[in-house]
Amino acid sequence: MTRLSEDELIATLFAPLAGPGGLGLRDDAAVIAPRPGHDLVISKDMLIAGVHFFAADPPDAIARKALRVNLSDLAAKGATPLGFLLGLGLPTDWTGEWLKAFAHGLGADAQDFGCPLLGGDTVRTPGPLSLSITVLGLVPSGRMVPRTGARAGDLLYVSGTIGDAAIGLRLRLQDRLDAPWIAVLGEKAAAYLRDRYLLPRPRLALRAALQAHASAAMDVSDGLAGDLGKMLGLAGLTADISVDGVPLSEAAWAALKLSPALIETILTGGDDYEVLCAVPPSSAKAFEASAKEAGIAVTRIGSSRPGEAAPRFNDSDGAALALAVRSFSHF
Repeated sequence: MTRLSEDELIATLFAPLAGPGGLGLRDDAAVIAPRPGHDLVISKDMLIAGVHFFAADPPDAIARKALRVNLSDLAAKGATPLGFLLGLGLPTDWTGEWLKAFAHGLGADAQDFGCPLLGGDTVRTPGPLSLSITVLGLVPSGRMVPRTGARAGDLLYVSGTIGDAAIGLRLRLQDRLDAPWIAVLGEKAAAYLRDRYLLPRPRLALRAALQAHASAAMDVSDGLAGDLGKMLGLAGLTADISVDGVPLSEAAWAALKLSPALIETILTGGDDYEVLCAVPPSSAKAFEASAKEAGIAVTRIGSSRPGEAAPRFNDSDGAALALAVRSFSHF
């Protein structure tokens, strides 16, 4: 596939992904009409090659990850996807075949998650591949789940499992000679962990349970320890968390047994894209039942209490772990 002009790229690869509000991507703007009785929820994430993904990753997977990390934000707000805007900064070495595969992956996920393309912009950059996606979602009026709403005594839950993606990234970064545990982990477990880094799983099915029962929620993108501190800190709260109660996959458990020092990676490494939420005790059973009905595993990891200190993570003996860095940070 030869290189096309910007207009040809839009018409050929991206216009087929557009929803009705995108006007076939033939205009400079989209037009959407939120359903009566609903609020619009908007979120934006940027991804840069070499920072958020590997430049050599499959182009369809890069596209899917870019959309999914944004959908994860909507999931944590209890929102239903409405559509998205795409900003695409292409490096000088892009090819038509690469972009075709990218558009294919993006279109597949846009269809699967009911989140059509509404518009965007494509530019050339002298730097690495850069992606910017803005997602729009809908919640019933006044029902968006804020990050700031946790209250003392709320029970703290996370969806899915924690640490898989962070270990998966370690698997891709570290040579076997530098990390002997990698050589004996087994390919099945290693493949699972690498895939969890490559393709997040936005927990959109949890939105009804969050809307009905959660007082606060956010997605875990920068590490459980740091993100829990962010959410509780906004409400003047803290917590004591037993590491034994943090949900891990079989693959993560296997890696942790081989290298106990990985516990810090699990708690602080990020890229989980699971939902972290606070639920009043009176709603706990109903929340768990609603999550189960939606097919999403949720685990209670502790409860909030007044305090200004960062949440404390305790080992099996009750001793606090000394975490050198509590979350990923760009700066």
